[in-house]
Amino acid sequence: MTKVRIVCIVGLGLLLSAASLPPDGATTAAQRRGKRQPAAAAAVCPDPTAPCRTSVKFEPHQMPFRLPENAFIFETEQFYAIILKSVRGAANECMVFIPEVERLAAQQLFPRHKVFASRCSDPGELFYTDVAPDQQFMAVYAGRTRAEAERMLATVKATGRYGGANLRRMRAGFNGT
Repeated sequence: MTKVRIVCIVGLGLLLSAASLPPDGATTAAQRRGKRQPAAAAAVCPDPTAPCRTSVKFEPHQMPFRLPENAFIFETEQFYAIILKSVRGAANECMVFIPEVERLAAQQLFPRHKVFASRCSDPGELFYTDVAPDQQFMAVYAGRTRAEAERMLATVKATGRYGGANLRRMRAGFNGT
């Protein structure tokens, strides 16, 4: 064989092997095997009149979301909520929270938007992101987009009951460990 043929064969072999590689940043199934893929954010169930298909039974004061089987720590997609009321009390002060009777009264005002409230942060209890750690709160689901949330905020203000109502973007989370 001549040197030219050898160079051509080697070059062709390199080209063929490069063509079979995955695109930049991609990995093959064999490379991924054994590596844990991050879980997708869970979808919230914002309408209390609609069923929520989930593996966990949520308490009435909690924002329900679709939680997969055997989930230990999980967070939802981001959503907007309107803080209707808050009280000062650290996350570990389990005796300080908005009473359920107040949450139920607010739920009657907004029947298709879940009204939820924080409680102490024990394992198995939900947590909410982007809220003050020394506050327990009651909020109403306001939507996935800023435009939806602004419309809901106007609805809340129109009731005249929640003068300090303010908009918040947050996630709900579950810590089952």
